[in-house]
Amino acid sequence: MSAPNKEPCAPLALTMGDAAGIGPEITLQAWRDRATENIPPFVLYADIELMRHLAHAADLDPATSIMPIANAAAAVEIFEQALPVIPISLAEPAIAGKPNVSNAAATILSIQSAVSDVAKGHASAVVTNPIAKSVLYGAGFTHPGHTEYLGVLAKEFWPGEPSEPVMLLSSPQLRVVPMTIHIPLKDVPSQLTTEKIVRCGRILAACLRRDFGIAKPRLAVAGLNPHAGEDGALGTEDHDIVRPAVDMLRADGIDASGPFAADTMFHEAARKTYDAALAMYHDQGLIPIKTLAFDDGVNVTLGLPFVRTSPDHGTAFAIAGKGVASAASLKAALKLARQMADRRRTAAST
Repeated sequence: MSAPNKEPCAPLALTMGDAAGIGPEITLQAWRDRATENIPPFVLYADIELMRHLAHAADLDPATSIMPIANAAAAVEIFEQALPVIPISLAEPAIAGKPNVSNAAATILSIQSAVSDVAKGHASAVVTNPIAKSVLYGAGFTHPGHTEYLGVLAKEFWPGEPSEPVMLLSSPQLRVVPMTIHIPLKDVPSQLTTEKIVRCGRILAACLRRDFGIAKPRLAVAGLNPHAGEDGALGTEDHDIVRPAVDMLRADGIDASGPFAADTMFHEAARKTYDAALAMYHDQGLIPIKTLAFDDGVNVTLGLPFVRTSPDHGTAFAIAGKGVASAASLKAALKLARQMADRRRTAAST
């Protein structure tokens, strides 16, 4: 057994997100609170002039609080004095609340650069600020969303490594993985398969062991239909698709149970019986976690060869630039990314 790695931790790589959204301003909030809230060091990939403008609006000295750097590895040593930024130039000045397709390329380059630096070992994990997919689509972006694009980058920078992106929403109160995400509700039954549930369950269980330190994770699986189908009276999908998946997970040695009626899965007593839930569709899982942890939930992408977290909210164009956006979810995403990266680093060195 080798000795634990004593080298300083590489910084987190934080993307700009949409420059017209709240991402850049909550990033500055997170940096301002670095000491009082124990925010781990990060490097931001963003437009320098945008960040200096935001610093000025926040009564910070733009010349001293925003520090352009050429290499992410330098971020840790200057983080206490200034926000380290790797410059990603916008095509046009960003206007808060007014997304601009011309700046989509910078948004994409910010993501690519952050992932590349993690692959090179210059950063330890990726944390992404919110993007507006419609804006990126206007610039020719062909991927369904952030998660899918990160899966493509994983294959590019880690060729040969397994890459099966799975979205986990995590908070102190609840962790949940939706089996289907951004599709119409009418399409959910046709997209739901036993194989998909088993694949996601295996990835989730492995992540809970490796990244969350849960030795024997317990998974609760929601039914698709009301009352989990009520023995076929309300649909056969739970009997034909969901239950076989639970049986297969249990055969793998995973402590999975269900399918359960979703309307009784998320109250406090029920949540104490499992470590994470598998929901069958987007709102079934996201409504409870956003009710319980609207301000500090974190979006985690499982199944990648690198750690990725993100705030569990969007660009919030309606409030961008008004000084009312909360950085709580971003702070939680930074802290969770640090914890996950540290666990992986410790495991790799022992």
